[in-house]
Amino acid sequence: MEPTQESVPDDGAGVPPPVANARTRQTLPPKGSCWYCEKPLDNVRRFCDKECADAFDEEKEYTR
Repeated sequence: MEPTQESVPDDGAGVPPPVANARTRQTLPPKGSCWYCEKPLDNVRRFCDKECADAFDEEKEYTR
């Protein structure tokens, strides 16, 4: 007998694919500080850590 899996219907709501977020982040020009918390950075990085990048994406999603 095969095991059964319960599936949750995807209503389309929720988090956009990470690839789309990464592309959006790459379009931001490096500015020498984190785009979310303004912590000083080098002239290559856009965010100081993953938490700030994720928070930026979440805020961007709610302010569309």
